[in-house]
Amino acid sequence: MSVNKIGNYRWRVVALLFFATTINYIDRQVLGMLKPYIADDLGITEAGYGYIVSAFQAAYALGLLFVGRLIDKYGTRITYAISIAIWSLAGCFHAAARGAFGFGLARFMLGIGESANFPSAVKATAEWFPKKERALATGIFNSGSNIGAVVAPIIVTAVTLKWGWQWAFIVTGLLGFIWMAFWLPMYKLPKDAKGLKKSEFDHINQDGVEEETKKEKIAWSQLLKFKGTIGICLSRFVFDWVWLFFLFWAPDFLNKTHGVDLSQMQWALIVIYTFAAFGGVAGGGLSSLLIKRGCSVPFSRKAAMLV
Repeated sequence: MSVNKIGNYRWRVVALLFFATTINYIDRQVLGMLKPYIADDLGITEAGYGYIVSAFQAAYALGLLFVGRLIDKYGTRITYAISIAIWSLAGCFHAAARGAFGFGLARFMLGIGESANFPSAVKATAEWFPKKERALATGIFNSGSNIGAVVAPIIVTAVTLKWGWQWAFIVTGLLGFIWMAFWLPMYKLPKDAKGLKKSEFDHINQDGVEEETKKEKIAWSQLLKFKGTIGICLSRFVFDWVWLFFLFWAPDFLNKTHGVDLSQMQWALIVIYTFAAFGGVAGGGLSSLLIKRGCSVPFSRKAAMLV
């Protein structure tokens, strides 16, 4: 059955998830791009910058520990909106910082807000897509991280060269509030969504209504016994070193080692993240293709990750 006959409401939902993730990475990357200029302007040392980056990472890790329960308790729609409001305000607050301590506070607030992005997007995907389409939907919204990294150099360079680095934080921070104007009116559970065709509702629920998650609490010690938990943690630990270098340190490396200025730097970063964006979508598409051809879900997911 064609998309037109089934309906495309769910793809509009994933489009919003994509743009949220794009904004997430735009806001996250601004500091790394402007580090050489902010450090010179405010006298922030390398150690001070390291503390600023660590403040974000610590807050992000802390937020991930409890945000899942908040999403389950208050729902995807409200939790996602509040988290984006928090990180958008935090992005704007960077403009008022006058030293490492101020940037550290703004960065900590940014990390708390941004920690809800991927858990919220994954939950929304589970609410709006049948199992066979979830990998593709996840690949699409996840590619927003790479698109955000591609778009950020363009926006940050243009704004900084015209109005100064403070305005780069303000302009990018305001993007989240624009997104909320679309998210809040549109996002509801499929059973409550106006304009959703019955054919698409049936398509979304083709796997049957999933049973409610049992309310019993799971101890951390029990959670760590799952191979999946250990595997995900190890893969992220290995992968994130490279990804975080590109986000927070690559611009400064290019500037100090190769003399690349802000206007030149954007093109190097655009090339890196464009290839990463294609890889993100292709990985989700490969997983969905393998599932449709009869491969098991675990095998399909692992095969895409391996590639």
